[in-house]
Amino acid sequence: MEKIAPTAAELDILNILWKKEPLTVKEIHEHICKTKDVGYTTTLKIMQKMNTKGLLRREPNGKSHLYFSNYAKEETRGRLLDRFIDSAFAGSASSLVMQLLGNKTTSKEELNEIKQIIEQMENKQP
Repeated sequence: MEKIAPTAAELDILNILWKKEPLTVKEIHEHICKTKDVGYTTTLKIMQKMNTKGLLRREPNGKSHLYFSNYAKEETRGRLLDRFIDSAFAGSASSLVMQLLGNKTTSKEELNEIKQIIEQMENKQP
């Protein structure tokens, strides 16, 4: 069974949970309201859908529920990136990297980091 990739709104909620979980709907809503004008019921409905989809799980905690993410941040980011590369770059990671490097000024430090990553990957090859 393929894992479901989160929408942008769902990813906002997951990013909050990955920093400090478990949290209640109220706590998550308070974090979201720092940057977006979203109603409490909207946050609740999104989280209920996420629970149904299997992105979140909830556990009773007195009169409220505590929410936990079901997938690690790295796993979710990897899945989203794979989907993006497949759809926007026909599966070519090198095309993505070339686009990224061509669209913005890359500092010498960033280029050195990229070189180190490439060297590490080359050393792992059989």
